[in-house]
Amino acid sequence: MSHLFPKSANKLPLQIIIYLCVIGVVATAGITYYMTPKYTRVGYAPVQPVPYSHALHAGQLGLDCRYCHSNIEASGLANLPTAQTCMNCHNQIKTASPLLAVVRRSYATGQPVPWVQVHRLPDFVYFNHSIHVARGVGCVECHGHINQMETVTHDQPLTMAFCLDCHRDPAPRLRPRAEVTNLDWRAPSAAAQDAMGRKFVHDWNVNPPQSCSGCHR
Repeated sequence: MSHLFPKSANKLPLQIIIYLCVIGVVATAGITYYMTPKYTRVGYAPVQPVPYSHALHAGQLGLDCRYCHSNIEASGLANLPTAQTCMNCHNQIKTASPLLAVVRRSYATGQPVPWVQVHRLPDFVYFNHSIHVARGVGCVECHGHINQMETVTHDQPLTMAFCLDCHRDPAPRLRPRAEVTNLDWRAPSAAAQDAMGRKFVHDWNVNPPQSCSGCHR
């Protein structure tokens, strides 16, 4: 058979194995890098069962985030509003609108409105809303300008790197507690933000964990 195959063919099995390993490594690296929330979640804006406009309610009408998400200051989880919350206004406003049929049905039956979750962290990540709110982290830092969105869109990557950037240097993202839900609030200048943020870090004893156990419990 030596006259049918050159001697170089003896190296072919090893070359195939090496090529497969290289392809496997490249594919794994690519999937690991790109299949993260930064690429798979940012821009995600699912169609909701009720076309609720944050631009109208939080922007034009000026509703405070806490009117609907009422437990963010006391709970680790940000609650969604019940149909009762919606009907506090809509029992008098647009009472027969077909767009609100799902809300009226929920109010009548007690079954929750099947909202589609937009912001989702992996199950192995621990996050407490109330701690961040109490330390002056504005809603806009993670959720973007919700008050300008017709449909809620996943604005920030919420990756480990995103969280660690804030934990390592929280001062630029801190604001007066009274302005946490004011999505349009800004410090007068970058220097003012820096001075104010560092004062808050000191006065409020802001010391975010940077160890694995801080977020992976």
